[in-house]
Parts: sequence; C-alpha cells; structure tokens
Amino acid sequence: MPELQRLRPDHAPALLAFEEENRAFFAASVPDRGDDYFTHFAARHASLLAEQATGACHFHVLVTEDGEVLGRFNLMDVADGAAELGFRLAEKATGRGLATLTIRELFTLCTTAYALTTLRAGATVTNTASRSVLTRTGFVLTGEELVLGGERGVGYVRELAAGPSGHA
Repeated sequence: MPELQRLRPDHAPALLAFEEENRAFFAASVPDRGDDYFTHFAARHASLLAEQATGACHFHVLVTEDGEVLGRFNLMDVADGAAELGFRLAEKATGRGLATLTIRELFTLCTTAYALTTLRAGATVTNTASRSVLTRTGFVLTGEELVLGGERGVGYVRELAAGPSGHA
C-alpha cells in the first residue's frame, strides 16, 4: 500500500518524474503548470520546502515502496485552523480509491499534527473526478464560484472532527 509522506528534499527526482509523466493527463482536467514549472523545478521544490518550514503549508506525497510518487496532497495557506486542500493523482493510480483513502488519512494529520478544523478546496467544473473525491470525503459545496487557472470552478468546505479519526 502506498504511504503518505511529508514532502522532503529527497522526493524531488520522483516528484519531477511524476509531474512530467502525468502532465498531459493533468492538463485534461486542471490548468497546465507551464514549461517554466519544469525548467525551474529544483528551485520551486526548494521554495516549497522553505514555505513548509514556516508552517504556512504542509505538502505531502503518496509514495510506493520503491519511492515512486503516485500523488500530491497539499495543505496550503494555513491560518486560523483552516487550510486549502489541493491534490492530484497519477493517471495509473486512478480508479482504485487511493485519493479518497489518502484524503481521509490526511484528515487525521490535520487534526492531530496540524491543529486544523476546516479544509477548503476548489475544483474546475469539468474536473468530475476531483469533485467526486471531494464529495465522497465529506466536502460540501459552498456556493462560491471560483476561477482556477482561467477556468470556472466551484468551492468546497469540510469541517473536521476533533477526534482521532477526523471523520464527522
């Protein structure tokens, strides 16, 4: 079973491979990161780690036993017990419930390690897979209309239980 790990410097090569291998797949449902992202990946990775060290964000990767990255699960803009959830899963890992299971595992980290009580998320209206995962994990539509990378999106929110399971 893949393991959720907090982002570390040594994840960089596998994370870059994940992003490159899945670029076209991701671009079909979320705005593309652009060539600059890949050209300056090392600096971007270092910047994320520095931001994580401040506590403003918590970045995670879903990793196989042999170190391959299957997904990213990020908590961004942490403030006042709330954070923004962002996630993406490798094409070859979809359809097996991994995103749902990993987000539920992340709920536990949110309440036990990060003292979070609320998660927000957004998804483009055309990203039915992410919207389904959010709904399955207890997120509800906020009614907020978002613009995500120039595309129409919708907002979600999830209140987290104070207990160890993170389930409401």
